[in-house]
Amino acid sequence: MHYWQINELGHMLWMCNIGNLLLAVGMFFEEAILIRVAVIWMVPGVVLWFLYVVPTWGMLISGRFSYSQLYGVVSSTLAHLGGISIGALALRKVRMDDWAWLYAFIWYFAIQLLSGFVTPAALNVNLSHRVQQGWQQTFTSYWKFWALLTLLVGTWLWILGFLLRMFWPVSPSEETRGADGLTA
Repeated sequence: MHYWQINELGHMLWMCNIGNLLLAVGMFFEEAILIRVAVIWMVPGVVLWFLYVVPTWGMLISGRFSYSQLYGVVSSTLAHLGGISIGALALRKVRMDDWAWLYAFIWYFAIQLLSGFVTPAALNVNLSHRVQQGWQQTFTSYWKFWALLTLLVGTWLWILGFLLRMFWPVSPSEETRGADGLTA
């Protein structure tokens, strides 16, 4: 609703936002892989939310904010902290397998491609249109930026998958039952 209010619906496709929808679909249809992919993506989403949104909370303390801004901060907080909380609870049930990071990487490509086609370039959703602000001196070409970003994303997804698998590993019997993982 916040993005509709400010006439910037393209922001709905940020990985952290669309990840909540993916989590809901995964839980509704009992698809473990969708839950796993959503949770993997929620971790960097919370980190970036903390870096970019939490500092704006100063406006709440100062009292200098509009109700639209307040709604945006509250909804963003609920989306990120609520999403990761629900995701962690769901992950306790479905567990993390060896290949979820790869599916999360494929999801990255799909959402980045979709973002590039359907969101305004001014929003630069998922960095799908241009080099991130502040990095223009380092990267003279968007494609060099994108290649390094993609390499880093793949590496971090593998690391996150590995770490989440340490906490919630799929048991050998669950691996032989198939990908749904919900029968545990």
